[in-house]
Amino acid sequence: MAAGAFTLFAKNKDDYRINDIVGAVVKVALVTSAWTPNATATGNALWADVSANEIANGNGYTTGGNTVTGAAATATAGNNGYFYTSTIPAWTASGAGIPAHRYYVMYVVGTLWGQVNPLIGYFLGDATPADIPLTTATNTLTVTTPATGWFDAI
Repeated sequence: MAAGAFTLFAKNKDDYRINDIVGAVVKVALVTSAWTPNATATGNALWADVSANEIANGNGYTTGGNTVTGAAATATAGNNGYFYTSTIPAWTASGAGIPAHRYYVMYVVGTLWGQVNPLIGYFLGDATPADIPLTTATNTLTVTTPATGWFDAI
């Protein structure tokens, strides 16, 4: 599955430093369409702002999402420094399957920038936007990481 465009949460944007994120535990969680993203400078900043709309634990999904490991690529002229790339987030459905969801939210686990579980960014699973339908048992829900990384930062 290809991801929609990655949107950084502006409220944390001044704090983004690639070395902070590369050395941290970063997760990608599945969130329902009940959540309305607010990526403005006064909007969402913490996982607590989003977590009530996360899909239920079970059937191949674990509360809090999937941990990804990241690395900074080399500097590319014309960008803000380094691209953040990561392992590919994937979940294998079991039982009743992974429920329908609309958003993928990336956040840091723990305290960083003086905040507990700060948000990094999010993307739509479908550019329509529409919900990604239930993933049935034994099937794998895989997110295609953009070739140039999720985002770039200093």
